[in-house]
Amino acid sequence: MAIPMVEDFDVGVRLREVRVEAGLSQRALAERAGVPHGQISLVETNRNSPSVASLRKILGGIPITMSDFFEPDRTENDSVFFGHEDLIELTARMSKDSAPISIKQAGDARLHNLQILYERYSPGSDTGASMLEHAGHEGGVVIAGRLEVTVGSQRKVLGPGDTYLFESRIPHRFRNTGKEEVILISAGTPPYL
Repeated sequence: MAIPMVEDFDVGVRLREVRVEAGLSQRALAERAGVPHGQISLVETNRNSPSVASLRKILGGIPITMSDFFEPDRTENDSVFFGHEDLIELTARMSKDSAPISIKQAGDARLHNLQILYERYSPGSDTGASMLEHAGHEGGVVIAGRLEVTVGSQRKVLGPGDTYLFESRIPHRFRNTGKEEVILISAGTPPYL
């Protein structure tokens, strides 16, 4: 099953909107996020499709979650149960030209201080050469496929039933280096996407 891409969402326009709402120049956002100044301009003008790690890092400088970035009009809901159609898509809108990653969130992560994610990685997909780093802890279990997980200096390819658990301040990265889709269920606290 291919990961659906949402074509009508403009990441660059949305980044500019949230940056301006926060009262930040491109340079100020770049400094706060710890990224090169030109990267903000490239994303805002859609000359660069950011990786999950890069966008997360940029949004951390505002600060805004990926959930709020992609679903600004979402209303809080006190549901306890969620069908697959109720999950909030956090990433499929990001890139039109690279191997997609779909990360979907169950419910309002901020309300529970816990983020439950249903993740799908297309062959060749990667959270980005720039490693993810954030406060908290995360863990997950691979349901299908083989996922390369790097945490600090440790790297391992995980298959169905294999799990991971680590402190998220340690730089980390997820890559599908195989030829089949990876499906992963993960959780993080506090919410970071």
